[in-house]
Amino acid sequence: VDIITQKADIGVNHDTTYSQIVADVLGMRYEDINMRSFNDVGFELMTADGSCNLCSNGYVVRKAAKRCKQRLLEAATTACLSEARSGEVSYQEIPPAFPGMEPDDLDVKDSYVFEKANPENKKTVAEVVKNTPQTQSAYQEPVYAYAWHRQGRFGAEIGSHRLLRQAHFIEVEVDTETGEVEITNVVNVNDVGKVINWGGCEGQSYGGMYMAMGGARSERMIYDPMTGVLLNGNLEGYKWTTIKDVGPIKTILLETSLGYGPYGAGGIGENVSDHPVTLLGLAIHNAIDKWIDSYPITPDKVLKALGKI
Repeated sequence: VDIITQKADIGVNHDTTYSQIVADVLGMRYEDINMRSFNDVGFELMTADGSCNLCSNGYVVRKAAKRCKQRLLEAATTACLSEARSGEVSYQEIPPAFPGMEPDDLDVKDSYVFEKANPENKKTVAEVVKNTPQTQSAYQEPVYAYAWHRQGRFGAEIGSHRLLRQAHFIEVEVDTETGEVEITNVVNVNDVGKVINWGGCEGQSYGGMYMAMGGARSERMIYDPMTGVLLNGNLEGYKWTTIKDVGPIKTILLETSLGYGPYGAGGIGENVSDHPVTLLGLAIHNAIDKWIDSYPITPDKVLKALGKI
């Protein structure tokens, strides 16, 4: 099974997630699903795929897989004509893979189409589709389906938007002599509705926290006041946060199935990269009993708040 798409890969493991969805809905083995990316043809995914757009794309991929499964079962129970050339064009009827049955009599599991009443009566998907005539619009596989995003929020069904909840906790130590802030412990609690891919969700929790702490503590664009030229448009002068700049991070994922995406999945990326920015300021206030109301919170601002410069 090929998922033919136009998309950008931002490294949040969404290819795996879409393949998992298609495998589950179609009844295929995961290893039989391929992501085929093109620049000029195919289903155009909404990007980036880190949060709400992954849920939108997952919703649409799931809908396409449902249609494809129905067409697969129809192909398994329908005779077809095959073109035969022997001096002149002629056609011969090829019986269906499951003669005398209706699509509702069949199901798919582990890349096999089987009879519900007699699961031992089964054939591989490849056997079912091998004689199905191919068309110009289905040049990769003879059984195909296409779906699109609905107009409206997140591409989900109307009325399925629900509130998911997140909570973040940060512990810091502040050196009152140097103004340095050390982030010693972080806990992220994310209600993601449904975890389809654990690696992708955990990766976004960790990566989002690094992004948030970078925005809160070090990242800023510095311009020459005379010319307006950006002075630190590089990875040497723009101080972004790495794994070595934050203490232990514990990620807790909750599953409530309250999301708007497939299986009740919801977004995760934006929350964990945005809200903890202000949380760092609160933690520093608890440590030194002084407010710092501008970001990033650099050592000189801490010392100024303490009245030392």
